[in-house]
Amino acid sequence: MAEEPLGFIGLGAMGRPMAVNLIGSGQALVVRDLSPTATDILAQRGAEVAYSVKAVADRAATVLACMPSVATAEDVVAEAVNGSAIRHFVNLGTTGSKFSQAAAARLGEKGIAYLDAPISGGPPGAEAATLSIMCSGDGAAFEAAKPGLEAMSAKLTYLGEQVGAAQTMKLVNNIMSFCNLVAASEAFTLGAKAGLDPEQMVEVVNASSGRNSASQDKIPKAVLTRSFDYGGGNHIILKDLDLWRQEAEHYGVPGYMGNLVRTLFRQMVQDEGLDQDFTRIFRLMERMAGVEMKKTR
Repeated sequence: MAEEPLGFIGLGAMGRPMAVNLIGSGQALVVRDLSPTATDILAQRGAEVAYSVKAVADRAATVLACMPSVATAEDVVAEAVNGSAIRHFVNLGTTGSKFSQAAAARLGEKGIAYLDAPISGGPPGAEAATLSIMCSGDGAAFEAAKPGLEAMSAKLTYLGEQVGAAQTMKLVNNIMSFCNLVAASEAFTLGAKAGLDPEQMVEVVNASSGRNSASQDKIPKAVLTRSFDYGGGNHIILKDLDLWRQEAEHYGVPGYMGNLVRTLFRQMVQDEGLDQDFTRIFRLMERMAGVEMKKTR
């Protein structure tokens, strides 16, 4: 195991498999999460469990945090800043550039360098260590975190020292992904109502110009199976869509498509609930069209 422990805060659907991959790479970890089940799993694999954020920041010079909301991320920063060992704070979550600038300033007052490192790839990417991680912020913090980030990803990109740049990049990626998903849900629902076989639609689209991450990954895994369990909670999607809108408004960029997608997701959440999976946008389209996507062969 590495002599210098790495701190890891937030062991949810994305954080836990990332932490497992870090341990598998030989990295010593100090972990913190509100769920004892999550920390017990990591403890069984050799991680040290801390019982507060400050306790993690008292043990590790580099602390990674993967928070599900901006408010939770703010609370973590407020506690971590008082740690005695922490020198680098790495934000793995999607929190928007405004949060990053405020967090970097607050941490900087205590000599703690800040790095944005939002992750993309969903729970499957976290499990397989094939995430895409985009980074921006302090260069020294990037170098300190780089070995750990490489152990969790297939693509690591440093975008420079501008605080928040990686957050903007993540939101650019996310809005394209969400738009692709909604477009696919409309298109596949049309095909289903016209009597086309969903599996054949996937085959044709993925061999043609309409292919995207929804047709290649999400539909085969979570829609055709009718499991609707890809791993992205609606509350996370709505949070990211709100952050995208804030970013677009901040830079004065039109958001016609994104705002429509946000409206549709909000409508779906009213029917399905905040804790349901975001692939249930297909169920919304099916209800609106009066059809259910079923295999015909």
